[in-house]
Amino acid sequence: MAKMNFGGVEETVITREEFPLEKAREVLKDETIAVIGYGVQGPGQSMNLRDNGFNVIVGQRPGATYDKAVADGWIPGETLFGIEEACEKATIVMCLLSDAAVMSVWPRIKQYLTAGKALYFSHGFAITWNDRTGVVPPADIDVIMVAPKGSGTSLRTMFLEGRGLNSSFAIYQDVTGRAVDRTIALGIGIGSGYLFETTFQREATSDLTGERGSLMGAIQGLLLAQYEVLRENGHTPSEAFNETVEELTQSLMPLFAERGMDWMYANCSTTAQRGALDWMGPFHDAIKPVVERLYASVKAGNEAQISIDSNSQPGYRDKLNEELRQLRESEMWQTAKTVRQLRPENN
Repeated sequence: MAKMNFGGVEETVITREEFPLEKAREVLKDETIAVIGYGVQGPGQSMNLRDNGFNVIVGQRPGATYDKAVADGWIPGETLFGIEEACEKATIVMCLLSDAAVMSVWPRIKQYLTAGKALYFSHGFAITWNDRTGVVPPADIDVIMVAPKGSGTSLRTMFLEGRGLNSSFAIYQDVTGRAVDRTIALGIGIGSGYLFETTFQREATSDLTGERGSLMGAIQGLLLAQYEVLRENGHTPSEAFNETVEELTQSLMPLFAERGMDWMYANCSTTAQRGALDWMGPFHDAIKPVVERLYASVKAGNEAQISIDSNSQPGYRDKLNEELRQLRESEMWQTAKTVRQLRPENN
């Protein structure tokens, strides 16, 4: 493990150079890895492990996702099983079910977590708030985590492109003395770019904050607010969308992802420069108290409880689909469909 300097702060990271794929294969050569769940993270992680030469099987309930696993090359009775059978066969159980599904399936998984096995997560939710989820692992197994910083689709796409998606890793229980090696080997096996150290609690709180904040909730709120103000002042949907979303996602994001926001500031017009510097402060001052309230709610377990309570309500899926329909059919995102069709690559 190497110490790297991030803005003046040292952190522990593991790169593929210091822990190559060959070493990962050696560490896990006698392990049977069962990926439980084939939804968001399951396909990418399992297929990357398979393509990298690990002994991996999938455990999934019958249904559409089971059929998807078959279409992806998993063979019923050979590499594709029911959840219980996959857990029984495995020495490492990768629990990649949704947070709600983990709670309902947990009793079926737990009975097969015998001494010396490893239980793997890609999210700290179930363990961090196990007083609410009921996911309390046996004391005689390793409990570990690798959390890719992106979707399973991105993990798979970047793997096929020869790139890696960065991941965090954490150890909750190390009973065998091999938990760290198991974790890093799995992180390399699923296609991580580099791995940085965290804890289950830190990953869970930062993840829920990010999803509700700058990754999804806050960005949609900010984009919609600007779009609405432009529309209310006579700007057309096309103009409002281009100035709010299209320029951000198609022009600016790729550049500051590659070179940083500081580079963006230094390489835009003097008018944009001056305005961005002047308005950065007011936006920060208005938004930070909201983020502080959000983080406090996450840390206290309130957001976890809201998620648990919502998912357990009868008819919640219908209510959720209606909320998503309203978002999808809003003027801003209907405008987006037309704008995307007009992009040069689509003509």
